[in-house]
Amino acid sequence: MADQVLEGSQPVDLSKHPSGIVPTLQNIVSTVNLDCKLDLKAIALQARNAEYNPKRFAAVIMRIREPKTTALIFASGKMVCTGAKSELMSKLAARKYARIIQKLGFPARFKDFKIQNIVGSCDVKFPIRLEGLAYSHGAFSSYEPELFPGLIYRMKQPKIVLLIFVSGKIVLTGAKVREETYTAFENIYPVLTEFRKSQQ
Repeated sequence: MADQVLEGSQPVDLSKHPSGIVPTLQNIVSTVNLDCKLDLKAIALQARNAEYNPKRFAAVIMRIREPKTTALIFASGKMVCTGAKSELMSKLAARKYARIIQKLGFPARFKDFKIQNIVGSCDVKFPIRLEGLAYSHGAFSSYEPELFPGLIYRMKQPKIVLLIFVSGKIVLTGAKVREETYTAFENIYPVLTEFRKSQQ
């Protein structure tokens, strides 16, 4: 147990997460092709959990409770599913939406399911000197506190965008697989400790 730290109630594998911190996945965005043309008006009229306002947005917005997600369903048969907390839940939700569309009488299939974006977050539990970080990592950072309170850090490898806040809260976005989120956080962690604010 010497090389494990408790994160919530789960032990953290320090060979994978040397910082002892595992970013929590907050939102998975996935896409799937239902492989048939859809009549959005008909779907909106028949499904109770659907809304369609073509003047505002060219897709039916559908929600389910379990897993708690939202789908954007386009007339082309393309669908975007957002809000799931894991890859598995995202796929399960997308399958449920496809099933709903099938039950409404469309010959929907389930093709090319793909995770497009994973959003994770964590808290390093110490304040960070964003000015210093922005100055020494200028090539990757943009920090304009008048516009947005966080520092935006564009990592090249893996290609992840991190939002870093003074409070020590970090948001990581842009991953296609969760390992990229973890790798990006482990890459930035030593930098964050370097710019740790000293408590007065």
